[in-house]
Amino acid sequence: MPMIRLTVPPGSLTQEGRKTVQRDLATVLLRWEGAPDTAFFRAQAWSYLVELPEGAQTTAEDEEPRFLVDVTVPQGALSERRKAGLVEDATKTVLGAAGLSQDDALRVWVLVHEQAEGTWGAGGSVIRYADLVALAKGQHADA
Repeated sequence: MPMIRLTVPPGSLTQEGRKTVQRDLATVLLRWEGAPDTAFFRAQAWSYLVELPEGAQTTAEDEEPRFLVDVTVPQGALSERRKAGLVEDATKTVLGAAGLSQDDALRVWVLVHEQAEGTWGAGGSVIRYADLVALAKGQHADA
């Protein structure tokens, strides 16, 4: 199942962005992964917000906030087209949550980590990508 982790410097998100960014990013990830819009799949899209301590993030040039989005998905879940869409939409989501414009897009990095087959488990069992595909085919989208 998908997992997304956003790492941010302290105070870099707007008040509204801090409230909504985790669910917004999880929704983006599920959409690009092609998962059904069901309560079950939404509950499996884990989203973490990691706020760094003061002074923990900088560059050699400046101290403007930078944002790191780590996405973990089963290997094979995202085609190159889907990865590109995920990166674009995740970047827009983070920029919006921080009150920044597209001009600041290079301050958002998105790293897609594909979990190799047989190296992810949940509920005490190894979960295979084919199991997830079969499960998704059996689920119908709900509102």
